[in-house]
Parts: sequence; structure tokens; C-alpha cells
Amino acid sequence: MRYAGLTDEPERRKREQGSPRDFRVMQQFTSEMSARQWERRMQAQGYEGNTSGQGWKYGYTFSSRS
Repeated sequence: MRYAGLTDEPERRKREQGSPRDFRVMQQFTSEMSARQWERRMQAQGYEGNTSGQGWKYGYTFSSRS
């Protein structure tokens, strides 16, 4: 599965997700509105929402193999 989410602490989120190799900060945001729009676009592209992060300053993606 592919995940996309928002956070204020990308390094912490990476550790909390088990440091996936493909964890990427995709974009930095200056407003919550633009961050939420990005999140919706990513979900429309097939990413699952990863809502366990707090904040909205950085948009990140990673995948998990089940």
C-alpha cells in the first residue's frame, strides 16, 4: 500500500513508521489549506491517508508491503 500524510515533524514520522526506505518529504507548505488540498490530490491518485501525524507543514509519502 502507498500512504500519504501531513506532519510538522517528518523525521519523527519516518521513525514511527519503521524508517521505510522510500519515505519522502514531497512538499513543504505555508498554509494548512494548501496542505489539505495536496493531501486530497494524493488520495485521488490512489494513496491511502496516513493521519497519525500531527500538523501540516510537510507532505510525505511511503509504501508498506503487507
